[in-house]
Amino acid sequence: MRLSTRNQLTGTIASITEGSVMTVVTLDLDGGQQVTASITKEAAEDLGLAVGMPATALVKSTEVMLGVE
Repeated sequence: MRLSTRNQLTGTIASITEGSVMTVVTLDLDGGQQVTASITKEAAEDLGLAVGMPATALVKSTEVMLGVE
């Protein structure tokens, strides 16, 4: 599948934490960092996500915010 989203971060699913409605998925990126995504529980089930599975985080945003103390 080809996508227009330019920010595509590939890695491996490190953890999956299911809630009653949302699921938090942590992805170990190929460069050594991690990224976390909150998706619906239904979407996680539809995708058949499992720890150790390769996955790609697609980031589409018009704004990035940073904060420091």
